Amino acid sequence: MLLRIRVSLPDRPGGLGQVARALGALGADILQVTVLEREAGRALDEFTVNWPAAAGEVTDRLSGAPGVRVEGYWPTRELPGSAPDYDVLTQVAADPARGLATLVDALPALCGADWALALADGVVRHASLAAPTAFDLPDPPLRPAARAGADLRLMVLPVAELHIVVARSTGPAFHRAELHRATRITDVVAKLSGRTPETTHP
Repeated sequence: MLLRIRVSLPDRPGGLGQVARALGALGADILQVTVLEREAGRALDEFTVNWPAAAGEVTDRLSGAPGVRVEGYWPTRELPGSAPDYDVLTQVAADPARGLATLVDALPALCGADWALALADGVVRHASLAAPTAFDLPDPPLRPAARAGADLRLMVLPVAELHIVVARSTGPAFHRAELHRATRITDVVAKLSGRTPETTHP
């Protein structure tokens, strides 16, 4: 099972190695490590791993390492070393008229999310697989924003007359690094598609 695991750990020499050793001892194959932030003596890292056990064991089995806190984990389809952003942009450049629909279809895999959709005036204009056919977005933001509720973690990306919503039901809230990446690719797709985004980068 391919998982992304977000871990908070002490920002000191050997801290990352400690988590890597713990993952190795649990039989996980580490494919990629991304440092999301470092502040106040702690680091926030994301590990992409092949996890051999039941996903529910991640927190229990990793949290035994001193100072380590599992912020969340969720399945991912993005293989480390691939370049899905470029693949999406290539598809959009080949057919700009479908640019935003192509983006909505691709965002779940790009963002480790369950689904994405594009709303205009409260109506779903395009939806990826597994997305609802109707969605209420109270108080749509003017800028890209991440929101977390009891059931869903959302990114909302305003572009032209639309709001693109990206959602996942498990794992932690979208990090600002994820929001920044999604915003950048949305802006590029909007330009290729001839849309004028109403966004500024977070």
